[in-house]
Amino acid sequence: QWHLRAMKAKVYLVGAGPGDPGLITVQGRACIKKADVIIYDYLASPALLKYADKSAELIYVGKKGGDHTLSQDEINALIVEKAKSGGVICRLKGGDPYIFGRGGEEAEVLFKAGISFEIVPGVTSAIAAAAYAGIPLTHRKLTSTLAFVTGHEDPAKEETGINWSSLATGIGTLVFFMGVKNLPNITKGLIDHGKPPDTPVALIRWGTTPRQQTVSGTLETIVEKARAAGLKAPAIIVVGDVVNLRRSLKWFENRPLLGKRIVVTRARQQASDLVRLLSDLGAECLEYPTIKIMPPEDPQPLKQAVENLGAYDWIVFTSVNGVIFFFEQLFASGKDVRALGRMQTAAIGPATAARLREYGLTSDIVPETYRAESVVDAFGKVKMKGKKILLPRAAEARPILPKELKKMGAAVDEIPAYQTLKAVQNADDLVQRLKDNRIDVITFTSSSTVKNFKALLPAENFSELIRGVTIASIGPITTDTAKELGFDVHINAESYTIPGLVEAILQYYCLLYTS
Repeated sequence: QWHLRAMKAKVYLVGAGPGDPGLITVQGRACIKKADVIIYDYLASPALLKYADKSAELIYVGKKGGDHTLSQDEINALIVEKAKSGGVICRLKGGDPYIFGRGGEEAEVLFKAGISFEIVPGVTSAIAAAAYAGIPLTHRKLTSTLAFVTGHEDPAKEETGINWSSLATGIGTLVFFMGVKNLPNITKGLIDHGKPPDTPVALIRWGTTPRQQTVSGTLETIVEKARAAGLKAPAIIVVGDVVNLRRSLKWFENRPLLGKRIVVTRARQQASDLVRLLSDLGAECLEYPTIKIMPPEDPQPLKQAVENLGAYDWIVFTSVNGVIFFFEQLFASGKDVRALGRMQTAAIGPATAARLREYGLTSDIVPETYRAESVVDAFGKVKMKGKKILLPRAAEARPILPKELKKMGAAVDEIPAYQTLKAVQNADDLVQRLKDNRIDVITFTSSSTVKNFKALLPAENFSELIRGVTIASIGPITTDTAKELGFDVHINAESYTIPGLVEAILQYYCLLYTS
């Protein structure tokens, strides 16, 4: 009989997909979110762990190139132990649990222990990596037969569980898992059993990720080509005529920023647009937020300003954060946008204006930039003398705007709406990546990100660490700060927005490749 209490403890064997975190299934993501314990593999994308509850226990049991954190028997015992403690256990496995993922063995152990479980299939690397490399595994004009094969087994050994003769002559497309080390034996075995030496072959390493690398050849040439390219595990091997379709169907590797490792220093809650745009162009985004956005240390001035909105003629927003924190306080005070009905609004920059529109307000003034001349030009056509202005913004903001407005005869109440604090996360990892030359670009989106990033690096070898790294700045103020602190700025956005910064990075590399 079924009892609700007994059903509460459950293990989900979840396929994490092949590497691209976007290929997790909806059901798989839901299991991660509700799990009390997540037991995950080396090939399960770390980006998926951001969906986990903050209280969830995360346990890494990865196996990398023969280096086993835990043996399979120990992993089985761990899953059972955690399940018997109650709650929801998510066993997160790269690819699909049942395709060379030993999920069947884990499920059998759970069955024998009397533990409830469910299987959540994942996108297997065989299908996804091939697709991202431009290789359809079946094609009506080429083949309608397909086989997945373990690459661990040596075709030269006396007793084999694989019918090499049938594979070589009876199957159109072959996909070998975990076969890079055994590639010479695999190619020899296929040729010896009747596969033509000129059969196309592709090796796909780190498929579906920004590190994807594909090497193509034939059964006769692929061993030497893979060796020359330094291609190592993890990779899949695709054998068959469909590999030739890659010449015209290759799409993922054509993206202009593929493989570029770009550091995003923006606050984590603001980084999503920048990460998404860069990732869509093929970049590998490394998030090292150097700032965090917090409510002001003293919230009283903003509360008081919201209570006295009727005293102001204008409200001027200088950033998206200023808009967000102001409206949070407005709503917390029991008011809504009608409280601003008589006031005129100004938003510095298009991104700030766009966020203001989300609250139903269109700015009366939108200076293009935060530079003094732009602000003066924008407000110069409006009579500001005698006007009272509310300016909710960062506690540590530059004084230029209130100074210019006061010159025009306005009375300005500069109110801290939020504060920007230093965020220190994974600084050692960042420094190590710089030492190993594993960073191509560092992006700065404000003077604060520059100052805090500089503070993360050891002063004694700062110049050595950033040598050869491309620095990208969102605008002139940020650029000036970067130069003052010793950075050579290579990329300056013409439009001082996140899309403008991404466009500048794109153009920089396009020019680099064509020059």
